[in-house]
Amino acid sequence: MTTAIDDPLSRTFAALADPTRRAILARLAEGSANVGDLAAPFEMSFAAVSKHLRVLEGAGLVTRGREAQYRPAMLDARPLLAASAWIEDYQRFWEAGFDALDDLLAATNAAEREDDE
Repeated sequence: MTTAIDDPLSRTFAALADPTRRAILARLAEGSANVGDLAAPFEMSFAAVSKHLRVLEGAGLVTRGREAQYRPAMLDARPLLAASAWIEDYQRFWEAGFDALDDLLAATNAAEREDDE
């Protein structure tokens, strides 16, 4: 049996659960950045941003380069594919429900039109 810590999808969703980490990913979608760049819009220390980056790295959503003192963070969106596929399964569920509701409303409207005639 797979534990939550070994499950890539759980790590992805855990990483995405925090709004600061989602904001960091949104920034990295624009291009690589160092900790200072990522910390700028937040009222937190570089150490706190580094902690968030470690969580994102653990989920496979971020990779870090090594260029002397500069360690740019880069988005790796591949784990989001599995999350998107998982969510898509539920999207089909909701779409089926909405289709059934559309059918019911159409039938109700047709019956009301027949009653009015």
